[in-house]
Amino acid sequence: MGQVTIYLDDETEKKMIANARVMKLSKSKWIAGVIQEKLVDQWPDTVRELAGSWGDFPSLDELRAEASTDTERETL
Repeated sequence: MGQVTIYLDDETEKKMIANARVMKLSKSKWIAGVIQEKLVDQWPDTVRELAGSWGDFPSLDELRAEASTDTERETL
């Protein structure tokens, strides 16, 4: 298991300690959890379940029907 040393300003450290205490975690486990959350490479289930939940959202065909022509791009 690797070890990492980090430096926090006083205010950030106070907030981290308070949050770790509420979650009943050591500071090390709290920080490891925050890092693991940031490393997730897929959408959470709660986000994926939102697909199709808007009944009044226009279909792809409806969105494309209102599309205007593209602006001509300059050459590079």
